[in-house]
Amino acid sequence: MAVALAQQLGREGRRAVVINADSAQVYADLAVLSARPSAEEMGGIEHRLFGTWDGATACSAADWAAAAKREIAALHADGAVPILVGGTGLYIRTLLDGIAPVPAIDPAVRAAVRALPVEQAHAALRAEDPDRAARLAPADSQRIARALEVVRSTGRTLGQWQDRLEGGIGATVTLHPLILLPARDWLFDRCDRRFARMIDQGAPAEVQRLLARRLSPALPVMRAIGVPELAAHLAGTVSLEDAIAAGQLATRQYAKRQYTWFRNQPPASWLRQNEQNYNHGLAFASLLRN
Repeated sequence: MAVALAQQLGREGRRAVVINADSAQVYADLAVLSARPSAEEMGGIEHRLFGTWDGATACSAADWAAAAKREIAALHADGAVPILVGGTGLYIRTLLDGIAPVPAIDPAVRAAVRALPVEQAHAALRAEDPDRAARLAPADSQRIARALEVVRSTGRTLGQWQDRLEGGIGATVTLHPLILLPARDWLFDRCDRRFARMIDQGAPAEVQRLLARRLSPALPVMRAIGVPELAAHLAGTVSLEDAIAAGQLATRQYAKRQYTWFRNQPPASWLRQNEQNYNHGLAFASLLRN
């Protein structure tokens, strides 16, 4: 859809560039497992922030938003149209709304918090930031640890920091958002078929190359959907069939979370499209002419 829109704008004499907003497609190491578009799929349209980060370096929402802001500003200066595409809601929210200016966490505090069992960390959070603790699942170790280390290191809760969002561009640009919400059965079937196709396109070899780098298992690239599942197969602990089934399940679960987030979190004024065969590119090109 993004390429079709860019091509339509090109025919009207307006240059358009597609900017990635997917947290897996930012990594150079995940061309196959992130379904990064091929040269043919790019259709002659320039794409940016695809495969930009080496897997050894984590790309946070703030990192991506800073890069996206630079790209958008440069394109606007050139009279071009940036088209953001991708399903990482936190990336989009950070770009538009800004990010909480939380100072760097004291390394000693972080180490102490991360060493706590999740049950103990959640109990501590209930005492030190009860509002945040009430909003988090008791097993959500990553978010619990983040909230606890913030309040212990800064003396303010994460919620207090988030009340001071900075750097968002939402109020300075004109948005033409479109949220795609296809039928769930169709979406989940597509997830299954896509993961199976990735196997044929070389996903196991991609994971093997990634494992050979001996990167920290805590890095996002090592936790991307398909990497742990195929790594288990390559280690000989599960069959390829079971690894594929696990990868398909993880993909469907992630798609379900994305679907729920984009249906409920963005403003109600954002156009939501449920028809699979609607010509989004032409509709959006018409909208942008106004």
